[in-house]
Amino acid sequence: MKRLRIKHLTEYSFPAEVTLQQHYLLLRPREGHDLRIESSILNITPAYKIKWYRDVFDNSLAAVTFLQPTNKLTIASEVVIQHYEEAPLDFLIEDYAVNYPFAYPEADWADLAAFQQPVFTNDQNTVNNWLVQLGLRNGSLTTFALLTSLNQAINRQFRYQIREEAGVQTPAQTINNGSGSCRDYATLFIEACRCLGLASRFVSGYLHAPATEAGNATTHAWAEVYLPGTGWKGFDPTAGQVTGIHHIAVAVARNPEAVPPVSGSFIGPAVMPKLIVDVQVNLLNH
Repeated sequence: MKRLRIKHLTEYSFPAEVTLQQHYLLLRPREGHDLRIESSILNITPAYKIKWYRDVFDNSLAAVTFLQPTNKLTIASEVVIQHYEEAPLDFLIEDYAVNYPFAYPEADWADLAAFQQPVFTNDQNTVNNWLVQLGLRNGSLTTFALLTSLNQAINRQFRYQIREEAGVQTPAQTINNGSGSCRDYATLFIEACRCLGLASRFVSGYLHAPATEAGNATTHAWAEVYLPGTGWKGFDPTAGQVTGIHHIAVAVARNPEAVPPVSGSFIGPAVMPKLIVDVQVNLLNH
């Protein structure tokens, strides 16, 4: 078990006083058998009211209503977690799903159908052609070997690029540009899995790494695939690895553009505010 402290600061500075509309926060890690929240502090200015609830994907979502105009919005989250996933490769896939292709059980069809439908329907030919070039449309592979090959192909074939723009690139843009951010890599992985008939979803969260120990980092993104016998299994194409104790999931979604950490709007001058985002993830002593 590892204890980790996650600090996440988001700060908007406006050129003049503005009225903030309701904002939505996805900052609280997803708790489960592998992750427990030990403590959580959330500081927000200006004055506000907050309502917590679970969204359709069981993400912990905060809706924040602001009580006064302001020229600065500050959202500072500090969470200490206990992370128990020590052996990410210690899992078993049901016998019928060990080799690809396979069919999900009929009892799961309705629940998994949405995660098998592509979001970027116009990009399917491009993604399919890319899969053929990788040799992942030819012959039979074990399911894990197929996913590992796809994960590592994205890691090796494309140039990682930090993008500050909101949203994600389409899979075709990532393939044609030969570059993308972690969000773009995860999106391409997900859409490729859906082309292959595998249920997959987008994950937003944090990564514990030397860069995040130092601070001035950002959130991370990866993908999960539903594998019978083990459930939702994470793959990080930015690193080309299966996810494990260094990955801290905050939110999952069918659509990669649906789970930004902070979202909202304001009424005021039509000038983009100055944005500061600072994420720091530190290993704590037991």
